[in-house]
Amino acid sequence: MTPIRREHRYFYPIDWSQLSATIRFGRAGGACEDCGRPHGRLIYHLGDGRWWDAEIGAWRDGKGKSLARLPALTDLVAGLRTTRVVLAAAHRDHDTANNTAANLAAFCQRCHMIHDRPEHRRRRWRTLFRRRALGDLFRGPYQLR
Repeated sequence: MTPIRREHRYFYPIDWSQLSATIRFGRAGGACEDCGRPHGRLIYHLGDGRWWDAEIGAWRDGKGKSLARLPALTDLVAGLRTTRVVLAAAHRDHDTANNTAANLAAFCQRCHMIHDRPEHRRRRWRTLFRRRALGDLFRGPYQLR
């Protein structure tokens, strides 16, 4: 079962876990549809999107394309990290009611966060705006520091 916030759970269909598994493992074959990272594997990466694809023995960029130039030795020594890849089904249009196959994508956690960045910014702005409005309503004008 994919982790869905309790307050958002009712926006998803009752068969979401089956639908998500069909997209992630049926259609996508257990790899991110954006960068190609394999689900469940521990991968080496440099933190900027470049990662080591052990299956083909090559470095890939954030979009899954093989790198023309190898990372510098300093990048490898200073920045090499590991991450366990977890695939999730994402709504391309951020509408949880639109569960058509064309609207769903299998993304690793990195690609999912990049895809959702504008929506997260919008929600963050809305939350801060609401907090300020409530402060104005109940405590007088909002004080900026």
